[in-house]
Amino acid sequence: MSNPPDVTDRSDVTDRSDVNMPLPRTCPYAPPAEYGRLREETPVARVSLPTGMTAWAITRHEDIRTVLTDPRFSSDRMAPGFPALSPSQQKLAADVRPTMIGMDGQEHGTARRAVLGEFTVRRMRALQPRIQQIVDECLDAMLAGPRPADLVTALSLPVPSLVICEQLGVPYEDHEFFQLHSSRLIGRTPSYEEKLDALNSLQGYLGTLIADKEREPTDDLLGRQIVKHRKEGSYNREDLIGLAFLLLIAGHETTANMISLGTLALLEHPDELAALRADPARTPAAVEEMLRSFTIADAVVSRAATEDVEVGGVLIRAGEGVLVLSNAGNHDPAVYPRPDELDIERGARNHLAFGFGAHQCLGQNLARMELQIVFDTLVRRVPGLKLAAPVEKLPFKNDSSVYGIYEMPVSW
Repeated sequence: MSNPPDVTDRSDVTDRSDVNMPLPRTCPYAPPAEYGRLREETPVARVSLPTGMTAWAITRHEDIRTVLTDPRFSSDRMAPGFPALSPSQQKLAADVRPTMIGMDGQEHGTARRAVLGEFTVRRMRALQPRIQQIVDECLDAMLAGPRPADLVTALSLPVPSLVICEQLGVPYEDHEFFQLHSSRLIGRTPSYEEKLDALNSLQGYLGTLIADKEREPTDDLLGRQIVKHRKEGSYNREDLIGLAFLLLIAGHETTANMISLGTLALLEHPDELAALRADPARTPAAVEEMLRSFTIADAVVSRAATEDVEVGGVLIRAGEGVLVLSNAGNHDPAVYPRPDELDIERGARNHLAFGFGAHQCLGQNLARMELQIVFDTLVRRVPGLKLAAPVEKLPFKNDSSVYGIYEMPVSW
């Protein structure tokens, strides 16, 4: 009979409560330096949270994939020990109706399957001409306007915002309203009262919109969901509001930040930019490398253990929280040689930028297509694009759950 695995359950070995999460990035192209030390010295480490709680930080690529595929780790925000990265986030969890990212098991599978058909590769390809038109129109307006221009407001935000608005059937003229409130919800500094007001405002807006669609279903994602669930006898307005809320925020905030950061990376790596310009067939691999390199939703993926589980030789007990540090996993040298170098030939699709397992990002096909079209078009149409401010002066989003840039002046 083989010996049982050596499981560590000693706080003197795994305790890193001197590390206070979340850690800011000191360089836009690399994760916090402490991630590397944690991964090398204590890859499963107990760290401190702003709420006064502690949680386990997971930093190795292999261990992260293990956690994200083990059903003994719950996505339920109300599960005992579930980690929050701000006191307001912790308090707000009780006010938010669960969406699929906070569901487990069969409940999650049912919610995901109901909308999965809206995000197939085939459906995304059908959107390609419209996405190309949106990108071209945004660039037309930017190139006709004054210089320098803010890439964020001229291109990064309007492209994914307009795409997701049209997909959901949300009037684009209201985009400033939902961008304002969504930024408050994902920010770490707004108070609980500010977040609750943003939550109520967005849910109220979506509730009114969906009530209108109930009277006359439209040919868009929300309208089709109403028809589908009515036919099945499973329609619930509150559930659809929750789905719309999730997709609206996730559909523009993440891709917008990747457009800005990806453009910055290309401008700061002229050899890689020249390679893309010479051969657009390289763009898909370049997009994967940018996603891996930046991993903008780093600590968003959290879990709570519902049973005692061993991860990386360490015992995590039921009721303890887990931070899945995807940016650390995506810079694991055991998986990615020279992980801090931007190499558009790497093309590693095993990265964790979209998560892993059952909760892997529903809209990843759409995000990839948007990014590919934006970078191909930008490289082709604006060959003289350049930064109009030093990189160190750019306002990076270290105060948000989704990393990015608030403003990015460019010229050409």
